[in-house]
Amino acid sequence: MKKDIAARVDDHFEFDINADALNGLDIVSMGNGHFHILKGQRSFKAEVISTDFDKKSFLIKVNGTEHQVQLADQYDQLIRKMGLNVSSASKMNDLKAPMPGLVLDILVKEGDAFEKGTPLLILEAMKMENIIKATGDGVVKSIGVSKSDAVEKGQILLELE
Repeated sequence: MKKDIAARVDDHFEFDINADALNGLDIVSMGNGHFHILKGQRSFKAEVISTDFDKKSFLIKVNGTEHQVQLADQYDQLIRKMGLNVSSASKMNDLKAPMPGLVLDILVKEGDAFEKGTPLLILEAMKMENIIKATGDGVVKSIGVSKSDAVEKGQILLELE
């Protein structure tokens, strides 16, 4: 059985969702984010309260109890397995090399403030240029590398505050 989606519920339960599991459900949309679900001999009322499709995060209510659900598709799982996952926090911690490579360019200098999505550094790995962007807001405290430096995975590139 192929693992399609990993689900984390209320930061307590983790399980895999695959096509076989979904085929065993009878789901009827009642409109406006309300659903009636049958699984075996059990009946469930479900309501989607809020969604954040970018973060693949959902607040749902099942039989009157709210649950926070975080989904990870096969690509999210591969990125996490490779150690390339990024934090969704609004403030960045130190920037570490996501992979071994060569520093082609540093796009910020000490004291620069930046916002989420700002390109910070260009790293060449496996003959590909990778623009490393900010995953949150921050200020460059110090730069631990120079252009043309070879870096290892996990090496601190920029110290941030």
